[in-house]
Amino acid sequence: MAKLVTIFGGSGFLGRYSARRMARLGWRVRVAVRRPNEAVQVTTYGSVGQVEPVLCNIRDDASVRSAMAGADAVVNCVGILTEHGRNSFDAVHNLGASRVARIATEERVGRLVHISAIGADIDAESAYCRSKALGEVGVLEHFPGAIVLRPSVIFGPEDQFFNRFARMTALGPVLPILGGDTKFQPVYVDDVAQAVTACVLGQAETGCYELGGPDVMTLRAGVALVLDGIQKRRLVVGMPFVVGRILGGMLDVAQGVTVGLFHNTILTKDQARNLGHDNVVAEAANGFRELGITPAAATSILPEYLWVYRTSGQFAVVKASAKNMKS
Repeated sequence: MAKLVTIFGGSGFLGRYSARRMARLGWRVRVAVRRPNEAVQVTTYGSVGQVEPVLCNIRDDASVRSAMAGADAVVNCVGILTEHGRNSFDAVHNLGASRVARIATEERVGRLVHISAIGADIDAESAYCRSKALGEVGVLEHFPGAIVLRPSVIFGPEDQFFNRFARMTALGPVLPILGGDTKFQPVYVDDVAQAVTACVLGQAETGCYELGGPDVMTLRAGVALVLDGIQKRRLVVGMPFVVGRILGGMLDVAQGVTVGLFHNTILTKDQARNLGHDNVVAEAANGFRELGITPAAATSILPEYLWVYRTSGQFAVVKASAKNMKS
């Protein structure tokens, strides 16, 4: 019988790409998610019955154990960018990750791959980064042989990074950004999924790997790439961090007073803190090179999906060619 991998958060951005790669390799894939009825698209990644979405809440022991039963390998892709209701950073990134690792040991799972993030630090100013670091500690405490992957900002057709700035251009001629000089190392989602696959297959040594693309860029440079890709001009204005924190705090309060009816996905105070720190691979860190993977540059991938934001969409290139012919 084909081997089984359980991917927690397997219907999410990175989870979907990882599930598809594992299915193509002939593995059975169990996609553990809170709403399996909204994850039916993953069943198309393999033959009938090969990829199965199952109900699971990472905050519950019995739920995690059931999703993991009989698995040869486990991948934990669960992560949140903003807190909402019971899904706090601590509940998901720390306690949830530790729970997965503990039960994986109890169920005698062969391999565990945990997705963390560059910037994970117990002493970080950001609660997001602290929770990621605590999660790593908990994972390695319960499953010492786990492999931890720390990607920088992940991009791809469904990302919430480059797509977000492209959407913001529709709001007017001015594009405000926070942390314009902060450095990032955007990494293509399928490259991270390839790293996940290598770890599941036992092609990587135990340890921590920081994953970044080939290019280090400031946020302002990343926004310039987006504007160039969608063929639009906007005045990019840097917002002072003190203003960003105040704005994020006000939006956080709005979420609180509306008892969650308004979910702050615009800017949180914690995100404002995080944007003050570079998000790049450390010089001495293991990364794609040690995994035998050559990551793709953002400039080679962005044109494949940012064209939808151009004024003429997919016909922009045709119109430009026609214009040149007339001249």
